[in-house]
Amino acid sequence: MTVPDISDEGTQLSVQDASRAAAGVLDPSSQRVAGWARRTGGVIGLNEVRWAAVAVMVFLVALVMRPLGAPVAVTNIVFLVCYAAGGWEPAVAGLRALRDKSLDVDLLMIVAAIGAASIGQFVDGGLLIVIFATSGALEAFATKRTQDSVRALLTLAPERAALLGDDGTERAVDTAVLVAGDVVVVRPGERIGADGRVRSGSSDVDQATITGEPLPVFRTVGDGVFGGTLVRDGALQVEVARPAADSVVARIVALVEQASATKARTQLLIERVEQRYSATVVISTIAVFVVPFAIGASATSALLRAMTFMIVASPCAVVLATMPPLLSAIANAGRHGVLVKSAVVMEQLGATTQVAFDKTGTLTSGTPHVVEVVPVHLEPNQALGLAAAAEWPSEHPLGRAIVRAATGSGIDVADPIDFTSMPGRGVTATVDGRLVQVGSPILLVDHLDAVADAAVERLENAGHTAIVVLVDHQVAAVISLADQVRASAAATVSALHRITGRSPILLTGDNPAAGARLAHSVGIADVRASLLPDDKLAEVNQLRSQGLRVLVVGDGINDAPALAAAHIGVAMGDVGSDLALQTADVVIVRDELATIPAVIELSRGARVVITQNLVLAAAAIATLITWDLAGHLPLPLGVLGHEGGTVIVGLNGVRLLRPRAWHQPPAPSPTHTSEQGAEIS
Repeated sequence: MTVPDISDEGTQLSVQDASRAAAGVLDPSSQRVAGWARRTGGVIGLNEVRWAAVAVMVFLVALVMRPLGAPVAVTNIVFLVCYAAGGWEPAVAGLRALRDKSLDVDLLMIVAAIGAASIGQFVDGGLLIVIFATSGALEAFATKRTQDSVRALLTLAPERAALLGDDGTERAVDTAVLVAGDVVVVRPGERIGADGRVRSGSSDVDQATITGEPLPVFRTVGDGVFGGTLVRDGALQVEVARPAADSVVARIVALVEQASATKARTQLLIERVEQRYSATVVISTIAVFVVPFAIGASATSALLRAMTFMIVASPCAVVLATMPPLLSAIANAGRHGVLVKSAVVMEQLGATTQVAFDKTGTLTSGTPHVVEVVPVHLEPNQALGLAAAAEWPSEHPLGRAIVRAATGSGIDVADPIDFTSMPGRGVTATVDGRLVQVGSPILLVDHLDAVADAAVERLENAGHTAIVVLVDHQVAAVISLADQVRASAAATVSALHRITGRSPILLTGDNPAAGARLAHSVGIADVRASLLPDDKLAEVNQLRSQGLRVLVVGDGINDAPALAAAHIGVAMGDVGSDLALQTADVVIVRDELATIPAVIELSRGARVVITQNLVLAAAAIATLITWDLAGHLPLPLGVLGHEGGTVIVGLNGVRLLRPRAWHQPPAPSPTHTSEQGAEIS
């Protein structure tokens, strides 16, 4: 990957301002507040969940009491407890909206429930309360968890840094006070306190949290580094390029929050529809009472007709026309390892027209493995065994991959002595009396002969990482390593192309060669590589601007802004970062890519059922309203018609619980052996 330009040029002012606000938790006092907020677990969201649970339990108790012969008065009191538990928060929200001269569905539901209770229909009112309390609690809880997860991202940046003085002494300072030009010392195992450039030293740096690259990158004098990334070996002196509030980590937080806010604004149309519907029902209910009363009807008769109208016109049937198929689809997806976080998300999945994949940890396992051992002056197994022995004490991901390949092939690995690790260069050790060096071809170029040089060129052109093994200063073999493609990746890409009509695209922070190799193996033609988090966000916004309904699949912190900006964000549950899991709308619990096209098709099936249900519900409501206004609809018959329509659409919706509603494409046998597993030749 190209060394990032860490200058301030090109950074949008709005992002900088937002990142400064987001990075406020880097201040020590603010960090304590954020820590307290995380420990409380989002009290508001949890309280709403608890009240909704109480309302549901009390409602079920009341339903059971009637058949058991409990007195009606006692049962009604229990129903009123359900009203209080589940209705007080929507009532408060509705009254606040009313104070702001706005009328929303929350208040309408409370009025409808009270109206139903006033004429003895406690079950109808309780059902409305339970539905609204449950949906509101789930939304509040999910929102709170996402906010906490975004704040927790800033803990990647260390609270303290070792500031190097002009006299060469070090003193610990808060990273929040670092300014451009300061020099900090970062030792092995520590995280870098701020974005900057290496002034002295060299080390492998794990940048996966920022770029998504699976392997550490070597950084030496003059190279740019990111705050929050991990120094693996070797000490660095880093000259700070920008304060912590303007770091890439802080900008990721800001981008996630901005993208989430943009997504929320798309709900304004729904809110306007709710406003008009609520106002229409309330005005109509008042008219149904006032007009007959004004022309001589008794108050009781007029009130009975008005309450009957409110019950049959209430959106309970419409809500149930929508919710059962969506909840059934969510339950079906859950049985297959897909967590869909809300009914809205399940409904929107079916509208996807463009899918974008992250690479590392998403289409691949995120762990390097040995693809090939090219022999030069030793047999493959012998060279691999010596390399594994030299790498045995190493903690580098490439070294661990070589060790796994050797032990997995049944090769005996000897004990090394005189082990030495050279950051960015490789390792040296003595194995069975022979000097073994394992390292980068660039640093061992003087030892390469024509055979080894050709092997290195071939492997690197294929997007692999080439490692040279020297034994007593002679090239023994060249080892090729690569990230492992998930077995179902190609089938998933093909299925998504068929479903959406467009081939998925690849958005990766890795280098173009690695991205192109992976894309070719799974059937993706459009590759956009070397992307930082804000670059991925820009790509998603560009796709949205073309009128596409974008679904993004990722796993890392660097994917979070893109996941938030997409219409639907999908996170890999097993390897996914906490922020990605909280930001995403869908979580693939077992990292099975084939479930993505399956859940999209399930959503489309739910949309068909919803359309059927809405037609049935609308027809029932229109018929009952017309009967009530044009004639005389008896209250029991109105309730029967209203609840009968509700039962019909409910039963239609639960059809999606059936196993055959889930269509998952089978994973094909690997078509590119060198991409799928180790091949020692």
